[in-house]
Amino acid sequence: MAADRISLTNQFLIAMPGMADEAFAGTVVYLCEHNDNGALGLVINKPISLTLGTLFEKVELSPPAEPLADTPVFYGGPVQTDRGFVLHEPLDAQGGHYNATLAVPGGLEMTTSRDVLEALSNGAGPRKLLVTLGYSGWAAGQLEEEIGRNGWLTVDATPEIIFDTPVEQRYEKALGLLGIDPRMLSLDAGHA
Repeated sequence: MAADRISLTNQFLIAMPGMADEAFAGTVVYLCEHNDNGALGLVINKPISLTLGTLFEKVELSPPAEPLADTPVFYGGPVQTDRGFVLHEPLDAQGGHYNATLAVPGGLEMTTSRDVLEALSNGAGPRKLLVTLGYSGWAAGQLEEEIGRNGWLTVDATPEIIFDTPVEQRYEKALGLLGIDPRMLSLDAGHA
């Protein structure tokens, strides 16, 4: 059965209004990886009270130039909340690579190594990025079960929502990719 499994890599998970897990209520998650072992993603619409400038000072790097230094850091999910994850445009257009980068098939790249922060500190690095502390993870079959219980909607991800849409509009814009008005969603799941 695993051979006919659908991969949700490079898709948005959009939390349904009735999401019971407070860590994910009202979130949009970009799925970086989804396979037989489980899934890994980053919440893209929950900024925390930390800017990139402050984060860089904490890791003893020169802050990036304005306006990047004022960019918020995001809550990526409840796993490893003390670790940074940088979601960014693919570097193939710019050349170069980082030590620990996951290339999302058909999508973006996620880097966890310090060298991406060093590049940003020196005025280089990706131009479009989102930095999170923590990530969202699901064990094998767990995400599929949550989707089956109407916990999530899925849709192909677009970089514009991550990088060019104001944070407070990302949930609504992600739903818009499905043609859904958030006011039309019910808190109740419909099962036959």
